[in-house]
Amino acid sequence: MQKVTLGRTGLEVTAACLGAGGHSRLGQTTGASADQSVALVRAALDLGINFIDTAANYGTEPIVGAAIKGRRDEVVVSTKIAPTHSMDGSAAELITATELRERVELSLARLETDHIDILHLHGVGADQYDYCRDELAPELIRLREAGKLRFLGITERFGRDTSHAVLQQALRDDIWDVFMVGYNLLNQTAAKDILPGAQARNIGTMCMFAVRGGLANESRARPLIDDLIGRGEIDRTSIDPTDPFGFLVEDGRKIPLAEAAYRFCRHASGIDVVLTGTGNPAHLEENLRSLELPPLPEAVIDRLRDIFGHVTSASGDPLPAEKS
Repeated sequence: MQKVTLGRTGLEVTAACLGAGGHSRLGQTTGASADQSVALVRAALDLGINFIDTAANYGTEPIVGAAIKGRRDEVVVSTKIAPTHSMDGSAAELITATELRERVELSLARLETDHIDILHLHGVGADQYDYCRDELAPELIRLREAGKLRFLGITERFGRDTSHAVLQQALRDDIWDVFMVGYNLLNQTAAKDILPGAQARNIGTMCMFAVRGGLANESRARPLIDDLIGRGEIDRTSIDPTDPFGFLVEDGRKIPLAEAAYRFCRHASGIDVVLTGTGNPAHLEENLRSLELPPLPEAVIDRLRDIFGHVTSASGDPLPAEKS
């Protein structure tokens, strides 16, 4: 697998990061056993992946811990802790610095490790950012000084914050070593609002939402496109309504939408790493092949920018009625 330097962390990581959350959670959502999910993580390591991302609220930290046992030195581990009393970040009440330290200790225990390479505050809301910066980040710095973690990260709630309000605030502070940013061919706003600033400050970037359910294939994407045309965010004259992705062609081959989505993100200026998640080993290999391919043809990239360059409201998740 191709490797990159993750910003100012200096970490040499694979350009593909195995995500242990998302809709699959390493197959846990679809009924995989813990052993099957452990085997999937180990398969990723065997394929050359050296970067894994999980979170306290995913329920997959113990799986990651079991999978990397005996191979900890080979792997960069990223995990995340919500700043609120609900594990998914939805509650209003924010945790204290002491509670954050307790949660870090629990994550260390579940991961069966003595240190976390990157610890993110997870799914921070715009109204929570100042508290996270002023009250929780100093505790993370103390934990770093104690050797419990190495680098500080922050993740946005892209499904609700599609214009990156939190990361725009975070760019103003010299605290964060890594951003987890929502970016895909449907919503390209980070290319203007976040990625140039992150590059200028040498902040590492992890791209999430590259391929969500709405970008998995063309049939899942059609309702999103129709909705965005209705909102006026896509010009209906810029797209063929009978074959909206007919231009995804390379050397006479039709490029599958998921492959195009991964390649679009992988080679975007300012993106270091792209997250990919699945519970299926064959699907994992397919995703990794897409991420190893060269950039999309310039003509294809230009069309994607022309069609979707004004979208601000969508994240790439399916519409609520399409979710199952």
